Amino acid sequence: MKTKLAGLTAMLAAVFLAGCQDEPITPEERLGEYVSHWNEQDFDVMFEEYSTAESKETFTEEEMIDYWSKVYGDIEISNIDVSMVEIPEDKEWPEDEPAEIGVSIAFDTFAGPVSYSKNVTLIHEEREEEMNWYVDWERSFILPDLEPDDEIQISSTQGVRGELFDRNGNPLAINGTGYRVGVIAGDVSDEAKSELAEALSITTEEIDSELEQGWVSDGLFVPIQDLPRPQEELLNGLGNLEGVDYQTVDMREYPYGEAVSHLTGYIAPITAEQLEEAEGEGYTSNDLYGQRGLEQLLNDRLRPKAGGIIAIKKGEEVTTVTENAPEDGESITLTIDAELQRTAFEAMGGQPGTAAAVDPGTGETLVLASSPGFDPTALALGIGREELAEDPDQPTLNRFSAAYAPGSTQKTITAAIGLEAGTLDPNEGITIDDGLTWSKDGWGDFQVTRVYETENPVDLNKGLVYSDNIYFARIALEMGAETLIQGLESYGYEEEMPFTYPMTDSQISNEGTIGSEGQLVDTSYGQGEMLTNILHLASMYEVVITNGTIMKPLLLEEEEPEVWKEGLLSEEDATLLRTDLREVVTEGFAQPANIEEVSIAGKTGTAELKLAGEESGKENGFFVAYDQNNPEFVMAMMIEGVEDKGGSTYVSELVTEVFLNQ
Repeated sequence: MKTKLAGLTAMLAAVFLAGCQDEPITPEERLGEYVSHWNEQDFDVMFEEYSTAESKETFTEEEMIDYWSKVYGDIEISNIDVSMVEIPEDKEWPEDEPAEIGVSIAFDTFAGPVSYSKNVTLIHEEREEEMNWYVDWERSFILPDLEPDDEIQISSTQGVRGELFDRNGNPLAINGTGYRVGVIAGDVSDEAKSELAEALSITTEEIDSELEQGWVSDGLFVPIQDLPRPQEELLNGLGNLEGVDYQTVDMREYPYGEAVSHLTGYIAPITAEQLEEAEGEGYTSNDLYGQRGLEQLLNDRLRPKAGGIIAIKKGEEVTTVTENAPEDGESITLTIDAELQRTAFEAMGGQPGTAAAVDPGTGETLVLASSPGFDPTALALGIGREELAEDPDQPTLNRFSAAYAPGSTQKTITAAIGLEAGTLDPNEGITIDDGLTWSKDGWGDFQVTRVYETENPVDLNKGLVYSDNIYFARIALEMGAETLIQGLESYGYEEEMPFTYPMTDSQISNEGTIGSEGQLVDTSYGQGEMLTNILHLASMYEVVITNGTIMKPLLLEEEEPEVWKEGLLSEEDATLLRTDLREVVTEGFAQPANIEEVSIAGKTGTAELKLAGEESGKENGFFVAYDQNNPEFVMAMMIEGVEDKGGSTYVSELVTEVFLNQ
């Protein structure tokens, strides 16, 4: 009895184990796995684990894996999509017969899309004592109808990069020419190499290294360095050197050079990081890419798209797989007035600073400058990078996109907020008997300082004309922190500026709040933790001209004028402030702007930057101005380090030069 039970148990166990074993894999399941690897381009796995024995005998690993990878790389494949045709559920697959299953293959290339269908053959084979289905590999997996003796022909044609123009059609970034300086192998003397090296700020060893390349032979021109057209005078000094020559080459040109350098940026070979970020977008390591400014910001629009042909040559017959024509990049027109920008840039005289100008009626940005600048083409070629990096004035620092304490230029906005809120009576005078300093009981060592002892009583007109910090401290306390914060937020503080070019947000404080009376009064006259970018500063002054409206700042000509902020100031109060700002020039601290040719109105401002423990520090000077009789634009300018130049009065002199020379 025990023997019978043991036999029954063994039999049941065998049946149970048999039921637990996997069902034999089908050809469509096996091909499904293969297709998944194909879509991931796992060519090594496809070769090692899925190829038939005959495929491995016919094609080497190099032919299957490396060749497939190389072709896909050369034609810049992307968006690959391989899928099987639908198989009937009751389909049977005899193991002693090849299985054929259709697949659809589609992908994009630099020359256009490719799509085709073919049948894949699978063979049931034994490997390592196990049976499975394996794929019979063909070269036509790579391209349609590709056979072992065929030749793949690839050719590409580059489009032309789009260009940048100002509002008047003046070129800012265009496809021009430059110079390629080189030597004639076998003809250049050691003396000539030495003089050339000195002129190009390189070493003779670098020249020798170029001459030692494998392709070089006597009589050939060997390139040494590219030069932008503005440096063509250098070529005159090289013309007499034996064995030294140059060629004209295509090169990006920036006709306004340093004046628009931070705005335009430049193009240079794509970096490894950019290439990684742009994976799948058709870039190669040989492409040029915007490295700063609008060249980078608008790169996708400016960038040309290469055209090309992918063909298969079978003997004398050539069959085109796919082709497309190159597409030129898009040329873009800016709202910038390049001549006005150059005038403003030259007025700054290479001093560290920034300037912006806006049309108050449309919001169009006419000037967006940072000083000092750099030669965009030279920087793209790597010329002078070390010198720029070591320059204490930081010519590669973009100051117009940064934010700075606006100093007393903020008083106009504080006054506008108080007038609109009803906390400020412009005709009510305040008696200030404290001389040049004032402190409220309970403030301890904190005190407010003014530079001019205004005659009592001090009203809004005197407060603005003589830039009286004590007056604005008193009206800020009357206004209160909540009202000031709400007012500043209505002017665009603590929000992203709706502008094409990324700008640092203007802030009320580091936390967006005002935590003490000391911070409240500091904020009222543009100190403390308040920061404002130069374009926002110019835009806010539009309210005085437009009776309370700020237009959305525009940079591209294609953009339509749009109101950004409105209802900020009544016509009556705007008229009042226009009168006061004109008197800032005729009677106040902006006397250099009091000229016969233009009725300039505006506000000066000085922001002192002191470190802890310092009695005085570096000063940034500001002046925001417009023509009272013809307010075509509002200009704001900031110059760093004006403490020994007359402060913001000095900046008013520079802005006046712009109005005179526009």
